[in-house]
Amino acid sequence: MSATRPLTVLFDLDGTIVDSIALLTASMEHAFAGRTHRPTEAEWIAGIGRPLDDILRPWSADEADLDLVRDRYRTFQRAHHDAMTTAYPGAVETIRALHADGHALGIVTSKLEVGARRSLALIGVEGCFQVVVGIDATTRHKPDPEPVRFALHALGEPTPAHAVFIGDSTHDMHAGRAAGVQTAAALWGPNTRAVLEPTAPDHWLHGFGDVRLVVRAIGSAET
Repeated sequence: MSATRPLTVLFDLDGTIVDSIALLTASMEHAFAGRTHRPTEAEWIAGIGRPLDDILRPWSADEADLDLVRDRYRTFQRAHHDAMTTAYPGAVETIRALHADGHALGIVTSKLEVGARRSLALIGVEGCFQVVVGIDATTRHKPDPEPVRFALHALGEPTPAHAVFIGDSTHDMHAGRAAGVQTAAALWGPNTRAVLEPTAPDHWLHGFGDVRLVVRAIGSAET
């Protein structure tokens, strides 16, 4: 492996690149409106990063009810997506800079790929990513490492240790660590350091300004 080869950088999407947490919780509120058996906001946020069906199923009466709740959730989310999705400060500039520096960039998300690409296009960075791994790309999902490994393969990255996965949830950190990549925990998302600490991230990020510093540090450590 060449020590000067640009790093492979993988990102989660919601809560990491885009601030869509209010949209996701509002979609949940709409999906469960009028029901007493429903998740709290804290329970919903804790599940973000896992497949939607996995989060909804414990709160649905049966598979037919799951279909109904999922449809209500996604209908609201699609209708309000653009108005309630924004890039975190520094996200767009950092992603464009990493792309210009030649780093291979990928998204690993539990959203459908079409939804993920909509968010990336909205903030103007879709073209910076060589691969977008949505929930429809793999049979197993975060916190399983399969989506991270899928992204590495798609980007032609043979050495997991030459990659870093940046995310805001425990599901991201577990998936990255199991895949053998370095992990970087974003503290600007909905999860606190106390929530993320048990996953032992390799790096902590307090803002997007830290991302390029960590990428450089990883590269320097390999020389």
